[in-house]
Amino acid sequence: MSTKKKSLALVLGGGAPNATLMAGSLVAFIEAGVEFDIISTSGAGAIVGLLYMAAKGQPPKQALEKLADMGVADALYSAFPVNFKVFNKPGLMADLWRQWQQANPVLQAIQAQADQGPLQRLAADWSSWLMATLCPSDLNAQSQGLCAHVPFIDQVVDFSKLASIKPQFYLNAYNLSRKRMECWDKRQITHEHFLAALSFPLIYPPYLLDGDYYIEGAAIDTLNFKRLFQDHPYIDTTVVFDVLGSEEILHPPRDLYDAWVQSIITPLTEIARDDLKLFEALHNKDAEGKPRTKLLRVAYDKFIRPEQREQELDWSYSNLSQMYQAGYAAGQALCRDHAAELGLA
Repeated sequence: MSTKKKSLALVLGGGAPNATLMAGSLVAFIEAGVEFDIISTSGAGAIVGLLYMAAKGQPPKQALEKLADMGVADALYSAFPVNFKVFNKPGLMADLWRQWQQANPVLQAIQAQADQGPLQRLAADWSSWLMATLCPSDLNAQSQGLCAHVPFIDQVVDFSKLASIKPQFYLNAYNLSRKRMECWDKRQITHEHFLAALSFPLIYPPYLLDGDYYIEGAAIDTLNFKRLFQDHPYIDTTVVFDVLGSEEILHPPRDLYDAWVQSIITPLTEIARDDLKLFEALHNKDAEGKPRTKLLRVAYDKFIRPEQREQELDWSYSNLSQMYQAGYAAGQALCRDHAAELGLA
């Protein structure tokens, strides 16, 4: 007698740089053999989800393991605590400068040695910092955002793969022009949709797409539940990667830059907690009051040591690596404790 396969969904919420928490958990799921039927993403969760489903030129596990490479070598980060790899200067001349860097064989040879050891990583990041410092920019008082829209994503994600992947895949963004949240599926998502969905206010300018301006969906809805349960009224199990919905992420700022980061994270933490509460109280009930899904939330707080908390949002390479390991351990624990729900038993 055959039994129907149970449906399994994954919700990847917003949150960076602790997105490596999500990357570590996904690697644990890959190793355990977990396969999702539906994936819903928001904000930085989209980067993790796209690396998982449409990594360019490498297996998903390898792509996720390398996400910590977005971090800056510790010796350099301690002197200049800004991630110049991720937050790039805007403007046409800046774009041309980055294209020249990518075509420069000397610079690329230095970057290729980054994973050979701490000194090689420092040399690679120092050269990147120098190029970022020299990069021209058209930033001015009339600019709508500080940075260029995530210019490196095409190097690591193959958007042409998305339409043919097996799971359903969703990405949300807020339409500023029409004052409404929009959610695209795998048949619609292109490079441009990704840029629109990661246009966090002030950091990136609103993105113009098909005549409308968009900002990051996670700035308003950090956990993209709504479309998920519109299209799929019943899902047996839903795994939630929520890296923002913990009060432990908040702390007295260490300096002015950290205060600015906390000013962004503080409202997002409350939004994430409210999103989960609203879902559990309202959206996870059908007309008869029965639950639509069994919710499994990855217990990140249990695997992040208290002494790591103040650095959790730092872009240093060591912190991103530690967050990856914490996420990996949390993912292993979920696979072990909920094997039946994840289709492993």
